[in-house]
Amino acid sequence: MASRLNPYISYDGNARQAMEFYQQVFGGELEMAAFADSGSPDAPNADKIMHARLDTPGGYTLMAWDVPEGVPCHPGNNVAVYLGGDDSELRHCFEKLSADGTVTMPLEKQAWGDEAGSLVDRFGITWMVNITQR
Repeated sequence: MASRLNPYISYDGNARQAMEFYQQVFGGELEMAAFADSGSPDAPNADKIMHARLDTPGGYTLMAWDVPEGVPCHPGNNVAVYLGGDDSELRHCFEKLSADGTVTMPLEKQAWGDEAGSLVDRFGITWMVNITQR
């Protein structure tokens, strides 16, 4: 297997909801395991997500977890998830991701010739979308 690069997003208790939302946006197989599933059923964060992975039909992989109590978590301000390609489906992803979020740059033709935009989704994650124009 070749090396891969994909985002691993930290959440402060809402990783389950975020990953279920991303599955609705992108489709695919979602696997989630709570801290209780790894032998810590009495831990204070037993119901929180220890590891989640979404593998989409388009080849994207998103990973996430809920940070344990006491671990600083500032979602959205230190990472952007970039989606790029020539697939017009990215336009639909942009629309779905922006639901209940904030569009910070409308998806439109840019000076470099591509259609691009950015947004912050309802979970505080910044997304950058670039649709290559041929």
